Amino acid sequence: MPGQDIWWSYLFFHLPNYAFSVLFWTLIGRFMFACFLPPDSPNYIYRWFRRLTDWLMPPVAFITPSSVPPLALAPVAAFWVAVARVAFFVALHAAGLTPRAAQ
Repeated sequence: MPGQDIWWSYLFFHLPNYAFSVLFWTLIGRFMFACFLPPDSPNYIYRWFRRLTDWLMPPVAFITPSSVPPLALAPVAAFWVAVARVAFFVALHAAGLTPRAAQ
């Protein structure tokens, strides 16, 4: 059956794509929590969102103008993750390494 092995044969595409997606939505969640909670909040979900995305904040803060408030760094980081995800897809698609729709 064609298309039956679409997951395993394209694992090199699906895993990074999924990681980009998880990182993007975790940054959005971090931003939403930061709107309502202080940075040292005991909320365990917010702490994990911060722990999973703290590594990305210094590079984003470095390339972002200092006039942007620290609260807005998470959506800016989410934008760059989305750009990286699209660039990843375009690069693999141009190389013919993405799954194709069945015709």
